[in-house]
Amino acid sequence: MCGIWATFGADGGLSPTCIKCFAAIVHRGPDAWRIEQDAREPQVVLGFQRLAIVDGLHGMQPMRLHCFPRVTLICNGEIYNCKRLGDQYSFAYETNCDVEAIIHMYKKFGIADTVTQLDGVFSFCLIDGEARKVYVARDPYGVRPLFKLQDDKQGLMAICSEAKGLIGLKQKATEHSSLGQFPPGHFEVWSLLDGGKVKLDYAERYFTPGLPPRFVPYVSTEELAKLNSIYEKTAYLLEAACKKRLMSDRRIGCLLSGGLDSSLITALVVKLAKEHKLPYKIQTFAIGMGDSPDLAAARTVADYLDTEHHEVKFDENDVRKALDDVIYHLESFDITTIRASLPMYLLSKYIKENTDTTVVFSGEGADELAQGYIYFRDAPSASTAHEESVRLLSDIYLYDGLRADRTTSAFSLELRVPFLDIQFTHHYLNIEPKLRQPENGVEKHLLRSSFAKSHLLPDSILWRHKEAFSDGVASVKKSLFTTISEIIAERLPENNQQYDGLQPTSTESKYYRYVFEKSFPGQHNFTPYYWMPKWVQVSDPSARFIKHYAAT
Repeated sequence: MCGIWATFGADGGLSPTCIKCFAAIVHRGPDAWRIEQDAREPQVVLGFQRLAIVDGLHGMQPMRLHCFPRVTLICNGEIYNCKRLGDQYSFAYETNCDVEAIIHMYKKFGIADTVTQLDGVFSFCLIDGEARKVYVARDPYGVRPLFKLQDDKQGLMAICSEAKGLIGLKQKATEHSSLGQFPPGHFEVWSLLDGGKVKLDYAERYFTPGLPPRFVPYVSTEELAKLNSIYEKTAYLLEAACKKRLMSDRRIGCLLSGGLDSSLITALVVKLAKEHKLPYKIQTFAIGMGDSPDLAAARTVADYLDTEHHEVKFDENDVRKALDDVIYHLESFDITTIRASLPMYLLSKYIKENTDTTVVFSGEGADELAQGYIYFRDAPSASTAHEESVRLLSDIYLYDGLRADRTTSAFSLELRVPFLDIQFTHHYLNIEPKLRQPENGVEKHLLRSSFAKSHLLPDSILWRHKEAFSDGVASVKKSLFTTISEIIAERLPENNQQYDGLQPTSTESKYYRYVFEKSFPGQHNFTPYYWMPKWVQVSDPSARFIKHYAAT
């Protein structure tokens, strides 16, 4: 996890506004920073905030190689198949930094084939000074964030890992300019014009959820064919997704809620850490209010796996202090995203301030992929449920993916999400839709069944589902919502301000929009719709209002 920032065609080059914008993402890279300008392209300014995870000595960016001196790269990402690509194409790597593979791939194959052959998560900008081209790309599910400012009238384009690094430039651009997220699974090609301005040549989508890998997969077809059932293949591929993500020179830990997703990932990471003889015990982290059942559930898993477990309890005062900061870091005014981000933000703060863990694994993506949301029980058909999974995965970068990145990056942590592995998602989405649906009221039945014989987790944990502690969870959620309501009553101005785009639907959403607009005025496009469950008649996104939730 790092922060990338660049401007193309901006008059004045490295202006005070640029420096202020670049400084707004320092939390993404506290280890080192660099900002540079080349006299050969005076209206191109590149910036990099580094969190050193791999090759602390030679991995600084902007990156140039002796063999390709006119190609420059800034990238926030991890390329898990960098070594395989080097072996496959006999690349002579100059560093041990995984993103170097992008430059070699580009020079050998061009940008279109490069992005499809990367097994990893990334947002990058590559400048070819000789060809006078700029390339911008983002990973298939948008695990790594990227925003783009575009002003065709001024011949201006700028990119940044977070919108807070561009909003100052947006306010100085023309009314024709636009600022928004760069879409996942896409790349763009721009021309550097003689006068220093830039022009978009074309944009192309290279991925949709469920597509097979176009790189040589981590688990070969032959290796996978030796496994007899979809359950064995599912378990094997998820473990492989965790294994490839162990790539790190910094300490690894796991976010552990006690639910299925984080428990499986933690169990796999602990298993692999022992096999790889990591020189430390895996730390696990759980958070809750008071006597939250999540804390008790996480404690049970941590005890079983013998991790170095940390419990964090937060209260109303913590929520009061953090709420506005959470909205600023999220760059969103979505209701459920903000609610869910508060605990994760506070937990990340604890990890940063009290431990030496920097890389954290989590279970994000499982609910979207494996139909874990309670409302999937109301899906009218298996095919409709599949379509909803694809929709959720396509938009995860706007909601749960955004939450996971921003709450951890706010405290300079790097997140790893194995459930969004390309080979694993392709496998899972191509299993017969009926088998992926909830069964007998149990969500993620297929996923649980895949690990039933592995002994990774006891049945009491593996088959525990939401109703097992729903009364306690509902009580904690109610306490959190009550606290948020009290804060809003104190802070929300009485005037009925009108906004463009998506309109607030409640007092709570009015406050979130009010705080959002203070930092990102007029950027309603950042939240295109409020996340809500489907097929059920509710006016609040919380699962506790759905009829299947036992607490009702």
